[in-house]
Order: sequence, then C-alpha cells, then structure tokens
Amino acid sequence: MNRPRIKAIGSILAAAAAVAVLAGCDASENADLENGRQLFIENCGTCHQLAEAGGGTNVGPDLDAAFADARAQGMDQDTIEGVVESQIANPRVVNESDPSYMPAEIVTGDDARDVAAYVASVAGVPGIAPPTAPGGEGGQVYANYGCGSCHTMAAAESTGNVGPNLDDNLPGQSPSEIETSVTDPDAEIVQGFSAGIMPDDYEAVMEPQELDLLVEFLSTCAGQVTLPEGGGEPEGPAFCFNKDEE
Repeated sequence: MNRPRIKAIGSILAAAAAVAVLAGCDASENADLENGRQLFIENCGTCHQLAEAGGGTNVGPDLDAAFADARAQGMDQDTIEGVVESQIANPRVVNESDPSYMPAEIVTGDDARDVAAYVASVAGVPGIAPPTAPGGEGGQVYANYGCGSCHTMAAAESTGNVGPNLDDNLPGQSPSEIETSVTDPDAEIVQGFSAGIMPDDYEAVMEPQELDLLVEFLSTCAGQVTLPEGGGEPEGPAFCFNKDEE
C-alpha cells in the first residue's frame, strides 16, 4: 500500500512542474468553493486525506502532505489548482484492481474546476481544520473521519451514497448494534451493498471517547432530522443539528 501511495505523490509533484506555467492564471476566480468541497467529500474523500474536508483515507495520495511540501517549495495556489485539475482529467494509470485506481474525469466541467479550486485553497495549509460540524462532539467525529463522503444523514448534512443511507438504516438499532456496524462493518451487510467497502479499522484508529461520541450521535440523530424542501431551518432534536450547543 505504501509504495503506490509514494509513487502517486511523486506523480502529483511531477505534474506540478509540468503545469507551473498556470501560476499566473486565476482560474478559481469564479469557482464555487462550497460546491467543490461537497463534491470532494462525495467523490474523493473515500480515498484521499484532506484535513479541511474532515480527514479521509490514504488509499490515494495524502493531499495535505503532497501540497504542504509543494507550498514550502514556493508553489502558489493557482499552480496547485492546475495540478489538481490535470490529475482529475488524467490520473496516473494503474490497473483497475489496484486499490489506488482513480477513474478519469470523476468530475467534469465546472464541477472539476470547483473541486480543483477547493483543494488548492486548503490542501497543505498549516493548521487548517474542518469547519465546526452539526451534532456537537459526535457530529464532529462523524465529519472528521469523513463518514459523510460515503453516507447520507440529514443531521450531518451529508449526502454520500457509497454506503447505506443512515437515516433509513439506523433507526431501531441499539447503540451496541450501531457500534458493531462501525467497528465490524462486514458483520451484517445492508441489502444492495457489498462487503469490504467500509474500512474495518475504526476501532483501532479512533480514540475510545471518539467512538462513544460517534455512536451517541448516530443513535440519537439518524432518521430524526428533516431538512425542509426549499431551505429553512432543520427540524428535529436540537442536539442533532445545532452547530453551537451553547
């Protein structure tokens, strides 16, 4: 796993040199960074580490590590944006069976521009962290571990569809059952999904308190919040959607 990841980071930095001429071009001037962030979480967060997006995994390159080095070497934001957009359109070629395989043009057009501009604005920025998430401390754990990149849950304002919709599948489950679904996700597979999609090491990588907070959030809030069509305030237990509990 480490060797493909190191090679992939190297390919990003090589691409940076190739597109350095873009440095004077402010391609992000009209980009929608919020759209870019949401698209990144939904399409890229399952493979790439990016702190501002709430973490992620290291199946693909750690974007914070790669671009922190690039920034330290003097690369500016416009150039990083060009690198990311180039990698979206033409990712490095690996066999589709390789866990680090990335399909070309996973997003396109204005969406690709928005994702590239978003990543360029946050990747490798010292001290950057995700914004305060809904749901108190448990909701923050959900966001920080990138759960929203795979799952839909109204209380977390997440719309991922790689894994089950938590608002549909968690209500009625006990906290212990929900904890098992986090720590041993293949113990019981939701119909329509396959084993091996969700990482099985959360018990090892999370602090025990983080796991407890996450389970409390999921057991309290899944299926309990509705987001009115056309906008407006969420409806449901205040704990589940208030960003500031105080």
